[in-house]
Amino acid sequence: MKIQTALIFGLLIAIGASPLSAQSGDALKTNRHFKIKKPAHLTAPEAMSVYDNVSEQMIKGYAVSQDPTAKNFGAWRRYNSATHGNRYVNNYGNAVARGYDKRKPGDKLPVGAILAKDSFTVTSVRSVFAGALFLMEKLEAGKSPSTGDWRYQMIMPDGSLFGDSQGTGASEVAFCHGCHAAKADRDFLFYIPKKFRIKFLD
Repeated sequence: MKIQTALIFGLLIAIGASPLSAQSGDALKTNRHFKIKKPAHLTAPEAMSVYDNVSEQMIKGYAVSQDPTAKNFGAWRRYNSATHGNRYVNNYGNAVARGYDKRKPGDKLPVGAILAKDSFTVTSVRSVFAGALFLMEKLEAGKSPSTGDWRYQMIMPDGSLFGDSQGTGASEVAFCHGCHAAKADRDFLFYIPKKFRIKFLD
């Protein structure tokens, strides 16, 4: 399968493509994750091949934000090999989050743990679109009770900030915690399916 790996940055709907099904009435606001109506169905090796070809360019786009995490997460440990769906995502964690893939219900990550999840989509006509970078940072106890002491950020492929639960556009990323609240017993974190986890010796 041949994939066109040239990335098209920015919100898809803003450039005339119409496969988004996650929009509110405003083209620049979202109710949930972006989805492609007619995605390509890639095998795990195909998805990782695409990612290997575009990840550096994606990171450069996020880095325009000047956010330290957006600039550096690519050097962190990656916890998954590939994921399937309308979007393909890769999960990273900083050194403080080390071992988060082995946590059990009731376990909590320490203050300063940061998880980063970049994303991309591939359409049925084999175009690759960079998606948003989602960040979660564990805050000090009591810092943000309404979000379980997690800070959520969403950075777009061109480096623009879509929202920060502790700052600009907080209401725009409220849906992040709304989703993660379903896993309150797991420190508001979802498990990576076992078949997609990378096994580490430490």
